[in-house]
Amino acid sequence: MPDHRGMTGRAKARTALVVVATLAVVGIGSVMVLNASAQTAPGSTQAQVPAHDMAGMQPGSAAQLAATNDVAGAGPVTELDKTFLVKVRQAGLWEIPAGDLAQTHASSEQVKRAGLHLLDGHSHLDQLVREDAKILGVTLPDQATAEQQGWVRQLTDAQGLEFDKLFANLLRASHGKIFATIAEVRAGTQNDVIRRHATQANQTVLDHMTVLEDTGLVDAKTIADVAAAVNPPAK
Repeated sequence: MPDHRGMTGRAKARTALVVVATLAVVGIGSVMVLNASAQTAPGSTQAQVPAHDMAGMQPGSAAQLAATNDVAGAGPVTELDKTFLVKVRQAGLWEIPAGDLAQTHASSEQVKRAGLHLLDGHSHLDQLVREDAKILGVTLPDQATAEQQGWVRQLTDAQGLEFDKLFANLLRASHGKIFATIAEVRAGTQNDVIRRHATQANQTVLDHMTVLEDTGLVDAKTIADVAAAVNPPAK
């Protein structure tokens, strides 16, 4: 006959083990819930730890700000770089009015077209130079030079064919000289902002020289004068 007392003892032992295991699982679950609550509780230590970005820097940290400044204007800014920005600004201050005058004073459609190119190109460059000067801490003028203002007065007083010739030669001479400056700046600058600006200015000025030459009104003497100015004879 089977020993029912032995079987009953073993059953009780198994039941006890199941109860202990169940209690252990419940206990672990409670600990996990408590830990999760502690991490998200408003006053907990975990909730007050600042988030870090992927680079391991806190948002707004000194290291991150330094990195941002590095990207904004990497490389030293020379006096030539600063002078370049000033010249770009001054060019826009007289060439934009000149482009406007071409629409009302010119008799040649090619001159009017060149004026539109000046308006478009220098409006864009003027916005860019003000942005870049702000990044690099360069002070820009609010007026064209006295000589440039004189050119605007000459154009204002001229009409028809006289205006066309004066416009084409004044603007071609001016663009030829600044074109040489752009090349010098781009070749020697170590600043990323200046490099970008010089590249854009180069494209704009080259376009303007081309449309001015397309008028057929640029004199050989104008080109020769520019060449002498940018490549003075050796002493």
